[in-house]
Order: sequence, then C-alpha cells, then structure tokens
Amino acid sequence: MEAATPLYHFISSHQPFTQKQPRRYSTNFGLVNVAETLSETSPSTSPSPLSSLQFDYEKEFHSLNSVRAMHAKMIKLSSVWDSKRNMQSFISAYLEFGDFQSAAVLFFVGFAENYLYWNSFLEEFSYFGGNPCEILEVFSELHSKGVNFNTEILAFVLKICSKLRDMWLGLEVHACLIKKGFNLDVYTQCALMNFYGRCCGTESANKVFKEALIHDSLLWNEAILVNLRDEKWAEGLQLFCEMQALLVKANSLTISKVLQACGKLGALDEGKQIHGYVIRYDLESNILIRTALINMYVKNDNIKLARVVFDLTDNRNLPCWNSIISGYIALGYLDDALELFHEMITSNIKPDIITWNCLLSGHFLHGSYREVLAILRRMQSAGYQPNRNSITSVLQAVTELGYLSNGKEIHCHVRRNGLDYDLHVATSLVDMYVKNDDLTSAQAVFDCMTNRNICAWNSLISGYSCKGHFEKASNLLNQMKEEGIKPDIVTYNSMVSGYSTSSCIKEALGMIRRIKSCGMSPNVVSWTSLISGCSQQGYFREAFEFLIQMQDEGIKVNSVTISSLLQACAGLSLLYIGKEIHCLCIRNDFMDDVYVSTALIDMYSKCGNLENAKKVFQKLEDKTLASWNSMITGFAIYGLSTEAISVFDKMRQAHVQPDAITFIALLSSYKHSGLLDKGWKYFDHMKTDFGVTPTIEHYSCMVDLLGRAGYLDEALDFIQSMPMEPNAAVWGALLTSCRIHGNVELGEIAAEYLFKLEPYNAANYALMMNLYALSNRWKDVDRIRDKMEAMGVKIGPVWSWVQVNQRIHIFSTAGKTHQEEGEIYFELYKLISEMKKLGYAPDTKCVCQNIAEVEKEKVLLAHTEKLAITYGLIRTTSPAPIRVINNTRICSDCHTVAKYMSLLRRREIFLKDGVRFHHFKDGKCSCCDFW
Repeated sequence: MEAATPLYHFISSHQPFTQKQPRRYSTNFGLVNVAETLSETSPSTSPSPLSSLQFDYEKEFHSLNSVRAMHAKMIKLSSVWDSKRNMQSFISAYLEFGDFQSAAVLFFVGFAENYLYWNSFLEEFSYFGGNPCEILEVFSELHSKGVNFNTEILAFVLKICSKLRDMWLGLEVHACLIKKGFNLDVYTQCALMNFYGRCCGTESANKVFKEALIHDSLLWNEAILVNLRDEKWAEGLQLFCEMQALLVKANSLTISKVLQACGKLGALDEGKQIHGYVIRYDLESNILIRTALINMYVKNDNIKLARVVFDLTDNRNLPCWNSIISGYIALGYLDDALELFHEMITSNIKPDIITWNCLLSGHFLHGSYREVLAILRRMQSAGYQPNRNSITSVLQAVTELGYLSNGKEIHCHVRRNGLDYDLHVATSLVDMYVKNDDLTSAQAVFDCMTNRNICAWNSLISGYSCKGHFEKASNLLNQMKEEGIKPDIVTYNSMVSGYSTSSCIKEALGMIRRIKSCGMSPNVVSWTSLISGCSQQGYFREAFEFLIQMQDEGIKVNSVTISSLLQACAGLSLLYIGKEIHCLCIRNDFMDDVYVSTALIDMYSKCGNLENAKKVFQKLEDKTLASWNSMITGFAIYGLSTEAISVFDKMRQAHVQPDAITFIALLSSYKHSGLLDKGWKYFDHMKTDFGVTPTIEHYSCMVDLLGRAGYLDEALDFIQSMPMEPNAAVWGALLTSCRIHGNVELGEIAAEYLFKLEPYNAANYALMMNLYALSNRWKDVDRIRDKMEAMGVKIGPVWSWVQVNQRIHIFSTAGKTHQEEGEIYFELYKLISEMKKLGYAPDTKCVCQNIAEVEKEKVLLAHTEKLAITYGLIRTTSPAPIRVINNTRICSDCHTVAKYMSLLRRREIFLKDGVRFHHFKDGKCSCCDFW
C-alpha cells in the first residue's frame, strides 16, 4: 500500500466527467460478499468516529469533493484502508461522479491482480461512460512512477490494448515481460496472441503460439480463435485438426467457431466429423454448439441435417429458432420457414426484431415481394417497430413491385419515427423514388440528407441519366466533385447506360473515354451497358463492334453481356452467331443463369430454330415468368396457337402468375391462326381471372384478330368502343386486314388516321397503294404516289438474305445484283416449270403495277425471297433447312412457290417476313395459309 499515498495528488487533481444517474455503490461493483468483508474486519479498537465511517458506505455521496474528502480520511486511518469493501465503495463513487482515472488507480492498487474482478470493473467502468483508454493512461502513469505489476495485470492490460488496437503500448508491455524475465503463464500467452492477432495479424499471433514451450488446451483454443477471427478459415480448421491429433480438448466456443469455418468453406465432410466429435464428448446439450451445427449444415445447403439437429435440440432458445428459420429462408424454403415461425410462437418463444428482419429480407431476396409487405403488417400488429434493416428490405420490395403509393406511406412512417436521418434508409428512399420514376421526390429526399454517401449520389445520377435528363445528371456529377466525393466507376457506368439506352451512342463512348482519362479502367459493366443499350435500341451491328473492342481490352463477358448479344442476334436473325454464343455459355457455365437461358429461347425462336428454343426451355429448371413468356412468344411467331396455349396451361400449373406480355403473346398466336373465339375468351378473362388490365397492345391484337378473320366492320366498331385513343398500331392492323380482304372503303378510313398519326411512314402509303391496285384504281395509286413525293416520303428497298457457309448473301430491289444471278435465275425457271406441271399458276394480283400480265409474271420472278430461297437450294446440301429473312410481308405468290419448292426439293424452308416465321415442309406451311 506504499504506492497509494504518493498517488493521492494524482487522484485528487483529476477533473470530473459528465455525471450519470446516482446508483448504490455497494450493490453494483459486487466484488466482495458483505459477510466476507465483515468477517475480515478486526474488532474495532478505534474511537467512535471510525465506527461511523465503517457503516456509512450505504449512504450516498453528494459530490466528488465529498468522495475525495472521505477518501483522504480513510487514507489517514490506514488501519481500515485496505478493506476490500472500503476500496470498492470508493471506486464506485469515483465512477459515478465521472473521475474515471481515480477509480482506475484504486483498482490497479487493490484488485488488478485478481482475474475474477476485471470483468465486473470493466462493466461498471463502461456503464458510467468511461473510456478504456483512460485505464491504459493510468497504467502508463503508474508504471512510470515505478509501480511493479505482475503478469496477471499485464495480461489484462494487453487485452485492453487488443480491444483498442493500441499496438505501441502492447509492444511495450511485451517488452516489459521479456525484460523482467517473467515465466509466461498460459493466460499471458493467450493475451499476447490475442493482442498480436488483432493489432499485427495472425502471422505474429501464430509465431507466439509456436514459440510457447507448453501447448495446453487454452493456448490451442486461443490459437484457433485468433485465426478464425481474422477469417483465416482454412488455417483455423487445420489447427483444430492438429489439436485433435494431440487429443487436446476444445471448448464450446472454439467448436462453434470451427463449425462456422466449415460453413464458410463449404466443408461438409469436416463439419460432419466435428459433429461426431460433439456426440463423442457429449456436448450436444450445449445450445451454442447446437446452433452452430444448424448454421453449418445450412451453409452447406443441407437443410435436412440442419432440421435433424434442430428437432433433437431440447430447450431451444431464440438464437436456435432464428438459425433454423434463416436457414430455410436462405435456401428458398419460404413456406417451411413460415411454418417454423408459427411453431416458434406456439412454443411460447417470442420472436425478436432479428426474426422479423430475417423473414423480410429472405422473402425479398427470393422475389416474394408482396409477402414482404404482408410480413411487415403482421410485424407491426405484433407490436414491433421496424428498424433500419426492416425498412430497407420493405423499400426494396416496394421498388420491385412498383408500388409508389406504398413507398410514400413507408416514407411517412420513416419521418414520423426519425429514421430519415439513417443513411441507409434515406439512400433506399432515393432509390425507391428513382426506380418508380418519381425523380422530384427522389431529389427532395436527397436534398434533405445531411450525410450523402456515394450510393445516394449514384442512384440519383442514374435516375436522371436513364430518363434522358443528361444536363441534370451532369450537374449532379459536378456538384458531387465540389462536395469532395470522388465519382467511382458506378457513377460513370450509369451515365454510359443512360446515353446508350437513349440512342446517344457517341456520348456513351465519350463517357467511356472519360473513365479512362480519370485514371480508371472501363470494366465489364461499362462495356455491357453500351452493348445492352445498342441491342435495346436496334443498333445490333454496333453491339458486336463494341464487343470486339471490349475483348481487345482483355475484358471477359459476363451473363448480362451474353444476354445483350443474344438479343442482337435475335434482332438480326443471326442463327450461326447465336449458336456460337450458346457454346460460349456452355463452356463458361452461364446456362444456369435464367436470364441467359431466356435470351437463348428468344434468340432461337426469332432466328428460325424453334426446336432448339424448346430444348433450352425444357432443360431450364427454375423457369421465371420471362422464360415462360419467351416460349409462348416463340410459338406465337410460328402461329402455333395450340402449342402456345399448352405452355400457358403448364405455366398456370406451376403457379406462375401471367402478366400483360403473356396475353400479348397468346393473342398474337391466335391472330396468326384465326382462332377468334379463343382470342375473345382470353381477352375477356384477362382482368377478371388474372387481374391484368388490357393495354393498347392487347386492343391492337384484337383488332388484328377480328380483321384477319374477315370481321372488318366489327373491328371498326371495336376500335370506336375502346376506352383509350387508338394509336397507329391499331389503325395499321385494320388497314392490313383491309388489304388482305380488299375492303377499300374501310381501308381509306384507316389510312386517313394513319396519314395523320404517322405522316412519314412509307409502309402505310404502300399498303394503301396495294389496296387500290387490287381494285384496279390506278388513278388513286398515282394520287397516293404523288402525295408521297410531295411530302418527301420514299419507300425503302425490299430485301431478303440467306446465310451460306457463314456468309450472308443479300438480294435487294436496290443496289448491285448478285454475282451468281444467271445461275440463280436458271434454277428458278427450272423450278417454275416443274411447279406448273403440278398445277402452279402465277398470282399476278400480287404485282401492284399497271402492266401486262406477261410482264407481271416476270416481276414475280424477281421477288427477292424467291431468289434467296433458290440460292439456298443451289449452295446448301440436304437435309440442312434453308433460312431466309425478308423485311416485308411475303406475297401470296411467293408463299405458294415456297410450298412447291419444299415439296420438289424435299427441303425444309424457314422464311421470316417481318415479325413471324413460315415453316415450309412437304408442300405445306405452318401458318396453314393464314397470315
């Protein structure tokens, strides 16, 4: 106790900190039992004031000065000063009045040598607002004054250094241990390993472990924990194996952490072996280990074994329930997770906010967005207030659902409960408004944020950029720099995406150059954004050019790049390149990606290979709504309505809810097949049975369906009764039907609207001229032609192309003739001669020119699709099918000729005219002559 008196000046000179609420001193710093304290105090032989001092400790001190005064008296009365109860009372009093350094000095002097007192002291110290740094300051001060400490005190000082990452003081303590030649006990060695592991890395900690003379169980356990804390999962697991080889017993914490490592590494076999160890040493009753076992099996995707462990667990606590519920959710078994949740409640285990957040985030991650909102309502009904994590999950679900009104309600809740100051919540709100096209509200939330992180900036910049507001996006980018936040690659990529999807390809390329000028490298997302934008906007050739540049820079494609390239292949009907990309998908394990598989289905359907589309679809295990829609659309392109409705029925059996795109595909299949009754059935039941409100696209399909079936008057009545203003697609469908059935009167009505809605669309004028030509109204044909010339509208060239030996051969009404034209016409004349023997007669009505019949037959021979098919027959060998792409609707004569060609040469012919395919085989067409 000689050291106490010289330090009194140091204690009394310290200024108090902020005062906490008063507490009883003797009951909170419970180091010594009152009975033990009384028994160790000798019978009083001192005057009466001493007796009063001994029994006034239950009374409250009123100020720091009163504590110091009493402390001074006690020091003078040295006969009772060393009472543990006296010292603990003064320590508690100093803590309550904020004199943390004085409390620490007393503790070092009176209690530090005993391990059992440290946790209680640190708990009390932290409760009153003390900073552990002050304990280290006191230790340094005492040490500099020559106070000697034993290894126990130094070990605890090392633990505090570890917690505070005070590397230099920890190194000094280690040096002190070495200089004084202390024989390091296992506790000190563990403290050293813990210190080096946290402050210098696991290599230094492992070195301490290797240099230890005796490796007992505590040291082994600490070595494993040090490695696992630093996420050295494999190293920790290896140490555990070595430990078991030496028959050293692991404690429950080590076992639970090693099981965590097995989960992280996917080491199921090792996890099972540790499970055997648990059973062998009868540790199954330990709830910590049980919970770790459940988590390990879940991380290894083995929910069955996780459930076995859970079912065999007695006295399941809340963490145990949370583990199994989160396991089911993580692996996508949402119904089982909810069932367990209900069982948990019936077992009188009250869920906590972690349970609710697990349900919310899990259902969001697995796409059950509506269920997220339902869980939120149940959570609130149960009396739980959503926290930041809850709100973030719900806002993400609202974003995916497009429920802006619900998002605004959640925003009100956020403001009422003061959560709008949370950075993550505010950023989620900005993102929700951006993705729901409410940029005004997104900007308002953004403006109210005090601490904007780069995610918030990127979200708002992306919103403006993707909506084409490039000036606002650029202004935000500049403002971001002014506020000292450096744009990252995500910032620039959002600008690239916005420019490319708005057909501003040059500006998008300029942004990629800007990325390079800022010292960054465009990544796969940068190039994919550019390629994707080109594919969406119809710049298919440019998409492949940028792919070459991307590969030249050594950047590998990802699944999104592949999907965009497949979209470009579908747009250009490049089957051969599409097949090469399919091979690339197989080599790089992209086939498990549902977006890639869906893009493959779409590509094969639109490139004339429906069989491959069906094969990809059948192999797809987790079919999404988009994949179902792609397959239905594929059948619709070929007019195969029976197959389309079969896929639709299977989709419903799989409990996949159809959307607007599904019904567009179904109605399209019916309009190409002439199945009017079935088309009406699904149109009428869209909203009542499936909750899908018909859009202008659905009405356009119905007009097309009615018109192609010959119900032109009904089609006009249907247009006039539509709940929305008919657009060009609707009137175009009616005009096309009038052209098919030769109804000039209704055609003129439709054309009048089309000329107003699309005055520069040459296709509308061409349709009307064809309609007049069919009725031999040549003056009206000339009138339409003069009108086109006056407006500067020109009909583009008609072209067809066929791919032979990886080379595309184009046949066009404009430009150069094919170099093998002579051989092509020779073969075509030969085919026509053979056809006529079978009953073929040229359909000269298809020629909309006022010329002689003989000349019309010559014009029919020059139709580009005939030339392309003929060249395919010459240059390809059976049984390979011939695939021809045509940019206009096939005429009836070419349709008839193609049927005869497939019969005479025993070849399959696929002909795409615009948006649909004709499959000719053995003299028949898949459209059944209805197109």
